[in-house]
Amino acid sequence: MLTKFETKSARVKGLSFHPKRPWVLASLHNGVIQLWDYRMCTLIDKFDEHDGPVRGIDFHKQQPLFVSGGDDYKIKVWNYKLRRCLFTLLGHLDYIRTTFFHHEYPWILSASDDQTIRIWNWQSRTCVCVLTGHNHYVMCAQFHPSEDLVVSASLDQTVRVWDISGLRKKNLSPGAVETDVRGITGVDLFGASDAVVKHVLEGHDRGVNWAAFHPTMPLIVSGADDRQVKIWRMNESKAWELDTCRGHYNNVSCAVFHPRQELILSNSEDKSIRVWDMSKRTGVQTFRRDHDRFWVLGAHPNLNLFAAGHDSGMIVFKLERERPAYAVHGNMLYYVKDRFLRQLDFNSSKDTAVMQLRSGSKFPVFSMSYNPAENAVLLCTRATNLENSTYDLYSIPKESDSQNPDAPEGKRSSGLTAVWVARNRFAVLDRMHSLLIKNLKNEIVKKVQVPSCEEIFYAGTGSLLLRDADGVTLFDVQQKRSLATVKIAKVKYVVWSSDTSHVALLAKHAIMICNRKLESLCNIHENIRVKSGAWDESGVFIYTTSNHIKYALTSG
Repeated sequence: MLTKFETKSARVKGLSFHPKRPWVLASLHNGVIQLWDYRMCTLIDKFDEHDGPVRGIDFHKQQPLFVSGGDDYKIKVWNYKLRRCLFTLLGHLDYIRTTFFHHEYPWILSASDDQTIRIWNWQSRTCVCVLTGHNHYVMCAQFHPSEDLVVSASLDQTVRVWDISGLRKKNLSPGAVETDVRGITGVDLFGASDAVVKHVLEGHDRGVNWAAFHPTMPLIVSGADDRQVKIWRMNESKAWELDTCRGHYNNVSCAVFHPRQELILSNSEDKSIRVWDMSKRTGVQTFRRDHDRFWVLGAHPNLNLFAAGHDSGMIVFKLERERPAYAVHGNMLYYVKDRFLRQLDFNSSKDTAVMQLRSGSKFPVFSMSYNPAENAVLLCTRATNLENSTYDLYSIPKESDSQNPDAPEGKRSSGLTAVWVARNRFAVLDRMHSLLIKNLKNEIVKKVQVPSCEEIFYAGTGSLLLRDADGVTLFDVQQKRSLATVKIAKVKYVVWSSDTSHVALLAKHAIMICNRKLESLCNIHENIRVKSGAWDESGVFIYTTSNHIKYALTSG
């Protein structure tokens, strides 16, 4: 898990990502709603009008609006551009648990402890439908992403699916006469109701806290106080329980489908977030906090980002690193994507698959070292437990069919990092943090005693850069001695200019530019994360942060 952003605040009960901007809304147990920029790590605004905890929160997909619902029985619709509450919807008789906008119609869906679910029209500011049938608090209710359905979860131990097509036909058909025909009951003259229960899903042994639809498949996920996450399938006529994911050891507060992968995320009052493989029903990853129970999860609609709210704030995170491993040689970029090594020609912009990589690692390739003399690559894979990291040595096939590229046999060994040091030699930093020199057959040629280091980087033929916690050392592999050292903490990336006369050392918030002898020429500090960099032909270093492209001259 890669934590991108963390906040400290009162208990977070509700979360919503903005569909386009790098924003996340957090509704708190103390009545405040916070609007955060998770890329800049700043609080943009806060909205403090609710009395008591705010549990429901949701951004509108198109309009500059969001909706909130709280323990004061009020639903509030806000405009974040005008920075104020536009109006309040009254009608619920107890705490409001969730509030969601419809993706298309001008509707808000609210679930409440008064055992009802209500649908409101936020343009006419009226309640257009009350869904009754649960006989305990309704903890959650959500619209289906494309069909006229609602799913709800209740402490009466059921999950219900409601058909709301009648409501759509009535309220959104041209010339519908609404007020005079219908009685107060929400049933019109011909007895057709606006919303009917389609399925009642029974299977949880305790109250259900959350239920959500799958974005594209006819599936529902639910989480309950029986500590289980259940997957349900439905068709036109019935719905049934597919599977149960067991592993949490306290109430499951929230469960969602990953928008683009066969995964489910759930979190719980047992202070953990768990990731489940949908096909195998097994836990893939678990993330724990020491003291904070988790209450809510949010998935970004189009990025692989998630947010989780807990007792003392929230975290925005990714499940895995998405930066591809790459290497540049002349006008060619080599990079890894979807188990293929690909090649992009900068001149012709032709992008082809060069070879297929062997699978067998559940971790993405972390880094690559390319050897143009032998047309060979070293691909390093980082495991969560660093000692299990491996590298693969491949020689790239001469001619390859880009539709169906070869899958040559690679040589795999354990090691944290592997880097070329000569035409037919490469260096491996092994799990004991000692340095091995190997040949093209992946056989150890010699072992080299090096100063303690936790990472190695390319530094031209016969040399390496060794990184320790507070500096980088230029090391001559032939002479087995250190040539120079500079102080810079936690270097993540090293970028050499094409003639290797200059090198840029990139840390999280700092850049140091040095010459070939590793003498520092200039230092740059950034308040925001430094992401990557490249040298221009003219000797200018161009680099990116989370939200800017900048440049630096070697003179500083």
